[in-house]
Amino acid sequence: MVAGYFYPGKRDELVKIIEWSFKHRHGPGSLPQLVERGARAVIGYVVPHAGYVFSGPVAAHAYYDMAQDGIPQTAVILGTNHTGLGKPVSVYPEGKWQTPLGYLEVDSELSESIVKHSNIADLDEQAHLEEHSVEVQLPFIQYIYGDRVKIVPVVIGIHTLSVARDVAESIITAARELNRDIVVLASSDFNHYEPHSTTVEKDKAAIDRILELDTEGFYNVISERNISVCGPGGVMTLVEIARRLGARATLLKYMTSGDISGDKSAVVGYAAVKFTRS
Repeated sequence: MVAGYFYPGKRDELVKIIEWSFKHRHGPGSLPQLVERGARAVIGYVVPHAGYVFSGPVAAHAYYDMAQDGIPQTAVILGTNHTGLGKPVSVYPEGKWQTPLGYLEVDSELSESIVKHSNIADLDEQAHLEEHSVEVQLPFIQYIYGDRVKIVPVVIGIHTLSVARDVAESIITAARELNRDIVVLASSDFNHYEPHSTTVEKDKAAIDRILELDTEGFYNVISERNISVCGPGGVMTLVEIARRLGARATLLKYMTSGDISGDKSAVVGYAAVKFTRS
């Protein structure tokens, strides 16, 4: 668990910082209201995974919007592999994940089906042991839904177009096979540790490709311009899902850590992007 590091380890303090994120001047401005019978038009979101004090207000835009879309059965969370542990694409097999807000159950049936339909994904726990990119999404999910939503944690360690396309197709096929209503969360921060103005300019180039659902263009621009997106595999997977489902993308919020801290000499970029069925 990364409770106590990326987010508070005590329940009351965790609720306080989540609500601070929603109410923050860079956040949505108010607490979310869950729509029980929403249209479920949203396919997924790109969401940041830094410490809540820096990226919480941006993440809050995605979760505020998600609350208005109804209740999915399962959240498939596409994290990145910061540690090098485990399989190249690691799907958590079964069990429950715990945060100070309680437990979320893994949708083991969906996990197995995703792996069955993929040429690269494996059922694996090792890659998840010290990885924060999936876990930091869970308290926001719990704040909105409690334990009413299951999860499928996925850690992606190979960030290529072919892997993204394989995982995207396997998620779509598995969800259809099981008639599962899912939302896909691609957990990623954007450019790292350059001045604010440089980061904003670089991130715009990458986000523009996302908004165009141009997976190859996104891959090329972050490679050619050395844009240090730390979850590109998850982003590309979600974009590929959106392309296959005929979705459209909308930027909900972008800012850098410098907008929070005031220090704009070396920042990290954060974005919340929404993918909606047309």
